[in-house]
This record gives sequence, C-alpha cells and structure tokens, in this order.
Amino acid sequence: MARMKAADAAVLILEKEGATQAFGLPGAAINPFYSAIRDHGGIKHVLARHVEAASHMAEGYTRAVAGNIGVCIGTSGPAGTDMITGLYSAIADSTPILCITGQAPVAKLDKEDFQAVDIASIAAPVTKWAVTVMEAAQIPGAFQKAFWLMREGRPGPVLLDLPIDVQQAEIEFDIDTYEPLPVQRPAMTPAQASKVIDLLTAAERPVIVAGGGIINADAADRLVELAELVGVPVVPTLMGWGLIPDDHPLHAGMVGIQTSHRYGNATMLESDFVLGIGNRWANRHTGSLDVYTRDRTFVHIDIEPTQIGRVFAPDYGVASDAGAALDALLAEARQRKEALNLPDFEVWAKDCALRKSTLQRKTHFTEVPIKPQRVYEEMNRAFGRDAVYVSTIGLSQIAGAQLLHVYQPRHWINCGQAGPLGWTMPAALGVATARPDANVVALSGDYDFQFLIEELAVGAQHGIGYVHVLVNNSYLGLIRQAQRGFDMTYHVSLGFDNINSPELEGYGVDHVKVAEGLGCKAIRVHQPDDLGAALQRAQEIAKSESVPVVVEVILEKVTNISMGAAGLDAVNEFEALAISGEDAPTAISVMDSAAPVPVPAVPVMD
Repeated sequence: MARMKAADAAVLILEKEGATQAFGLPGAAINPFYSAIRDHGGIKHVLARHVEAASHMAEGYTRAVAGNIGVCIGTSGPAGTDMITGLYSAIADSTPILCITGQAPVAKLDKEDFQAVDIASIAAPVTKWAVTVMEAAQIPGAFQKAFWLMREGRPGPVLLDLPIDVQQAEIEFDIDTYEPLPVQRPAMTPAQASKVIDLLTAAERPVIVAGGGIINADAADRLVELAELVGVPVVPTLMGWGLIPDDHPLHAGMVGIQTSHRYGNATMLESDFVLGIGNRWANRHTGSLDVYTRDRTFVHIDIEPTQIGRVFAPDYGVASDAGAALDALLAEARQRKEALNLPDFEVWAKDCALRKSTLQRKTHFTEVPIKPQRVYEEMNRAFGRDAVYVSTIGLSQIAGAQLLHVYQPRHWINCGQAGPLGWTMPAALGVATARPDANVVALSGDYDFQFLIEELAVGAQHGIGYVHVLVNNSYLGLIRQAQRGFDMTYHVSLGFDNINSPELEGYGVDHVKVAEGLGCKAIRVHQPDDLGAALQRAQEIAKSESVPVVVEVILEKVTNISMGAAGLDAVNEFEALAISGEDAPTAISVMDSAAPVPVPAVPVMD
C-alpha cells in the first residue's frame, strides 16, 4: 500500500466520493489540508470572504444538482464557530454538506491553545455527526463514515475536525480499493402501499402534499406520474416547489399562512384527505393545526421514522424513502387502474383548477415608488420557465413565493426552516458554481443583502455570474409588519441620509456603489415600466461579463404582504385582489378579462 500523509488520503477520498467542489478559507491549522488539495489537483476551490458564507455556498452547491455534496473548509477556532449557522441551516433543511476544520495539535487540546475550541461539541446539536479525529489512522474511516451518514436516512451535514498534527502524520492507505459505504433506505412495502391507496380512494376530495424529501430522492417525475395516474391535485410545500410545474393542471397551489396561494389555501380547506410525502408539516405551511387537520384524514410518509407524529398524529404513517414510496404507490395504483378499480376525481380536479384561475392577488400596480408585487410580475416576464431562484427569509421571499412561478425541481432553492439573513448571496454563488450555464436569480430584501454583502467580490474574483434582484424599502420589512401587533416600528428602519449619495433620498446604503466597488455591476430602478428592460439587461451582463449583476428596485417603504398568524382561513389580504386578467397578467392561469370575477372587498390596511 502507499504511504502518505493523512491529509492526502482525505483529499483522495473526497474525490472518490464525488465531492470535488470546496468553498472556504485557508489558515494556519488547516494549511496541511490545503497543501494536499493543491498537490492533488482534483478538488476545485472557491475562496469565500467569510466562513459562514462558505457554508452557505456549500448548501447552494449541494441543492443545485442531485447527488452533489458541497464541502466547506476553515481553520481552527472562529472558522468552525462561523460555520454553525450553515450547519444549522443544512440540518434543518435535510441538506448534506461536509464541514472540515483545522484544529490545534492533539497535545495542546484542553490547554487553551490559540484558536483551540471544542468545535465538535459545539456543532453536535446541528449535525448528524461532529468529531475531532484524534488519530491519523482514523482519517479514512472518519471520512467514509461521514459520507455514509450524510447520505443515509434523512440527509444532513457532518463536521470533521482535524488537528494539524493528525493531518501531517503519515499512514498506509490504498485509494484504489477504497469504496463508499452502501446506503440503505427504508422502503414502503406492497401492503403499506395498498393501505395508502385504500385510504386515498375512499376520499372524495384528496390532495397530495409533496415535500422536499421527494427532491432529495430525485423523484419528481414519479410524483407527477402518480398524480396523473390517480388524478389527484398536488400541493407542493415551499421546499418541494417545482416538483410539479406550476402550470400543470393538477398543481393546486401552495398552502400556508405566509408562502401560499389564495387558491391553494382554499383547496386545502375544501379537501377531505391529505397524503403527505417527504414533508414535515412545517408551521408556516400548516398554520393552526386545528384548522389544518379538521375533518381530514392524513397519511404521512417520511424517511425519518421520528418525523411521523412529531407535529400531529396522522391516521396512517409509513417510514420510507420518498422515491421508494412513490415506486410502491405507482405499482399499486397501476394494478387498480388496469382492474378499473380507481375512482374518478375529475370533478374535484376541475374545481381546484377553477379556484386557480380566479382566486388571485393583484400584481399590476403602477405607483411610484414601486410596489413589490409589480417586481414579481416583471420577473415572471423576464426570467421565464428556466430561472433558478434562490432566496431566504423576509417579505421579499414571502411575496416571491406567492407571485413567482417555478416549473422544475431544484429551480426554487430556499432556506426553509432556519432562515438566516445573508443566506441568499452565498447560496446563489454555490448554485451558480454548480450550474454555470443556468439562469440563476437571487432574490433579497435590503437587510438580507447587506448581511454578507462582501461575498459579491467572490463572484467577481471567480467569474460566477448571476442576477441578484434587490428589493429595497430601507426597512426590515417582515419585522416591521410583525411589529404592527405591538403598535410600533421600533429599530426596523435602515434608512438614513447618505452624505455620499443624496440622490437616494433617505434610503441609506448606496448598493450600486458598493456592488461596483466589489467588482460587480449594478442597475437601479425607480419606475415600474423600467423593470423589464433592467432585468433583461442584467441577464445579458451576467452572461457576458461573468460577474454578479445587482438590480436594485426602489420600493415604497411600507407594504404589508398577505399573511396570517392563525389558520389557513384567516390570512390577511392587505392589498387589492385581482378581479380581471389586467390585474394579474403573469398569473399562472390568467383570468378572463372580459368576464371579471367578483371577489369580496378587502380593506387596505396600513
């Protein structure tokens, strides 16, 4: 066998496991590992400006393409603690990323050595496994176990902490005979599939709630096939958006108290049976559980057994990989179809489609400053069916999920549960690194944009082109809206008179100057009729110059986005609703403009 440094063995394993893209920052305690990366040459690397950003880049890279596992690397001490937010985000959204940190020499641990912290203990609650590898001979086994854990069961992140002397020690290792550990996943049995189909066919108004677990299983095609076979409408979750094209006749709309469609909520409230596959009943999806579950039968299928019953007790639960479950359900449904033993849900599906073509929110506003709804209308026009959207939390994300359109899996990449501000930009860089030919479009409010704004320089340095739509109302918009219940707007304004850019008229940071100073391009838009041209020009520049291009849209400062705090039946509509096709011209199912649909009057609230 070959004799080599443990760091060299680790790099060889990364390549054989297929993890050939890393994001990170070198440093004293991790330099032996970086030396191995340089000498080996099989691992590509993007130099981040902040280690938290590197972890989010790894998330975006993983989620962009099926089978990817992003790697983020940092030195000892604060590099590891900076990654904790990324690890939390990754485990919350079932995203496998591998974090590798340097560490003080083994003999110096527990002696308060410079930048020596017990990062494995700190990271343990937000990883599937976090370990400081104390013996060089354990490096191959630790990396092998890490990749196995990231892939098996519910996917998630792992942290490997490598003392500098462990990295440099020599071991015997044969990469030619190294093999990744086989991954076993639970699979639905034929008897379980029969039980699920029995419950579905006993219903009159069933829906399928399709979650991100189906994307993790790379099984979107099987989800659509099942829906079409049984004729049942599909409600994608925010993490499952794109599993079924928005314009598919059986796409029933998203459901929730924030990122939802009016027609989606209406359909859920009319349903009598819900089949959840690869979802976790997130609270922004369900709202009040009493409203959500009332008078409905529930089946829950999830790869992680302890997820079943965690939020509420389903009528029937199955621990299964989403892809394996869909295979079993398809086999059972095909048999019943051949035996003419499936009910016809055509009337119910048409009712859902009618709601989709009538219960819409208005987007065509002409006011100046621009209303945010108009931005998403123009984005639908400019970016089309192939856009890969990236976003995190905020009013911009909530409104985007209500008004944008997604047509393919992995074309809406959103930080779902953790929702850290600053996530969008580095995640978009990770997505664009994984898919350099894709039309990647990031969506941020001004606060999210400012959190890790320095990462724009990463795109400029490494030639990572994408479009970043920045909707700027100089407010922490979501928090300001939440503070309405406390009758205050306390420390939520980002506006100030910028002495270097008085033309901003109190909107504060000059994002155009900052973007240009970081080596990128930027366009500022004040008029709604200029949005389309600006978005088109941004795409052209991103492609020709291979840099991030920011489109900053100056919004009205106060807009309340449709949202509720209780059940699906109590979502507040703060703006006027669409009553004709002219009100929502890029809606997924445009209203008949010649025959306006009456809707209840909704008071406009400040």
